[in-house]
Amino acid sequence: MDQVFEKLEKMRVPELDEVLGQPFKVLKDGFIRVVDYMGSDSSIVQAARVSYGAGTKKLREDEALLRYLLRHRHTSPFEMCEVKLHVRVPMDVWRQWIRHRTANVNEYSTRYSIAINSAESTNPEEWRTQSLTNRQGSGGSLDAEKGKILSEQEAEFHRMSRDLYDKRIEAGIAREQARKDLPLSTYTEAYWKIDLHNLLHFLELRMEINAQYEIREYANTIFNEVIKRWVPLTYQAFIDYMIESMTFSGLEIKVITEMIKGNKDKIKDLYSEFGWLKQDGAKNANSRELFEFEEKLTKL
Repeated sequence: MDQVFEKLEKMRVPELDEVLGQPFKVLKDGFIRVVDYMGSDSSIVQAARVSYGAGTKKLREDEALLRYLLRHRHTSPFEMCEVKLHVRVPMDVWRQWIRHRTANVNEYSTRYSIAINSAESTNPEEWRTQSLTNRQGSGGSLDAEKGKILSEQEAEFHRMSRDLYDKRIEAGIAREQARKDLPLSTYTEAYWKIDLHNLLHFLELRMEINAQYEIREYANTIFNEVIKRWVPLTYQAFIDYMIESMTFSGLEIKVITEMIKGNKDKIKDLYSEFGWLKQDGAKNANSRELFEFEEKLTKL
């Protein structure tokens, strides 16, 4: 073989190495910590240049190329980076988390081990009411006085359920059966390994304002404590092209076009055509699409 290969060294990120293994607190008793990682911003650029050809480096600087890749959703180079996290999370939040089937997971097993003696609690002012516009989301906050009663009931329920579990274990009941009445607020732990492309997709969904508050707290911690240190160029590009950007449907563009023209009659016709108005001319409060469009207009 006459081809000469350069010696390769493992890419390290000093900023992430400094916090390797360090837990970042989330919620009352949860955390995330980096166990291991592979790659960096440079790994993304390196992979892209293999597919784009040797001349690419002369045309773009690393940051410009990386931003181009993310802007145009050229995702495969981002798969060259991976991170392994150790997380502690309430089981109800973990149910949402585990729906992202693009990671390698090994979870703490209460069939083999005693259940973690910790459950996520709710302060009186933290109880949220059901959203009137989003069936799976929260609305405003419950009155703190009413919340105090709920929090007291919650604390008593947690105490009773854990006491029942402990008594079953002491009686020799199998762990796999003793656990069945533990609340979803009970914490679990897992090792979660994922590539950067799929992690960014996870964050895009779970950092979104309509995501459940609790999982949003985990996503924000991963983004600001891990992604920012690990791949800072990707971090900034993600803010610019995902978090602080917005997209419009073909229907929405038609309405915006007429708004720019000042054609109010045409806008009303479009609202009726899209089902955004009722027969009496009032806005259709049940139209989720209209609600989301008006949210975008507010941001603009």
